[in-house]
Amino acid sequence: MMGSADLSIETRTGHNYTPRRILMVVSNPATLHGGKVGFFAEEMTAAFYAFKHAKHDVELSSPFGGEVIFDAHSDPRNPNSPYADDLVSLGFVHHAKFGELLKDTPAAHDKSAADYDAIWVAGGGAPLITFKDDKRLHQLVADFYEQGKVVALVCHGSALLLWARLSNGKLLCEGKSWTGFSDKEEDEINSAFGIKVNEYTIESEAKSIPGTRFLSAAPNAPFAVRDGRLITGQQQHSSTLASQLVLEALEELGAS
Repeated sequence: MMGSADLSIETRTGHNYTPRRILMVVSNPATLHGGKVGFFAEEMTAAFYAFKHAKHDVELSSPFGGEVIFDAHSDPRNPNSPYADDLVSLGFVHHAKFGELLKDTPAAHDKSAADYDAIWVAGGGAPLITFKDDKRLHQLVADFYEQGKVVALVCHGSALLLWARLSNGKLLCEGKSWTGFSDKEEDEINSAFGIKVNEYTIESEAKSIPGTRFLSAAPNAPFAVRDGRLITGQQQHSSTLASQLVLEALEELGAS
C-alpha cells in the first residue's frame, strides 16, 4: 500500500511568469465562395486566455485595423456551429471589456516588433486570402524573429511562413521544423463542404521550400512544434498546446 510520503504531485498552477507584452494578430474579414469569413475563434481566444492567466499584457490587432469577426463555423453563438461548447470563446465575446476589442482593433501594420516580446497569429478562413500579398505583415513577422522575439502561428496563420523573409533574403521557415493546417485536414473540409475550399494549401506549398520541414499529426489531433523561438500549431485543437510552448519560450528568453 502506498504511503502518503510516496505520493508526489507537481504543478505549475500559480507559477509566477515574468510579465511580457504579446501582440496577437487575427485576419481582417474576407469573402470566400460568396460568404464572409474571419478568423477561427479558439485559435485566438484559447491563447488570449492562457496569456492573460499568466499575467501578460496582450494586445489584439488585425493587419488593417477595424472590426474583426469569428468564422461562423467556429462561433459558439452560431446554433449550427459544432463548437457550441467553446466556453472560452463564448466568454470572450460576451465579456464587457474583451468583447469590445473585436469591434475596433488597432492596425498591426502600425506596430513595431521592438515594443513586444512575442507575436501570435491565429488562422481561420480569411488568412489564406488576406495574408498572401500583405508584405507589411510578412515583414512584421520577420522583424519579430530577427529581433530575438517569439513567433507563434496557428493553423492557416502559419501560411505567413510561406512568405516572411529575413534580411538575408531567406524565408524564415528555411531550415526550420513547423506545422500548420495539413493537406489531410484540407481534404476533410473539402469533403464536408462539397467544394475545394482553398485555392492552395500550406503543406503543398511548404514542400517546394528547400530545407523546410513541415510536420503534421493525424487530422484534428492536438499537435504543436517548437523550433527555438518559432512555435506553430497544426489547427484549432492545438491552440492551447502552442500557447503553453509560448509561455515556456518566453520564460527561457528572460533567463538567457
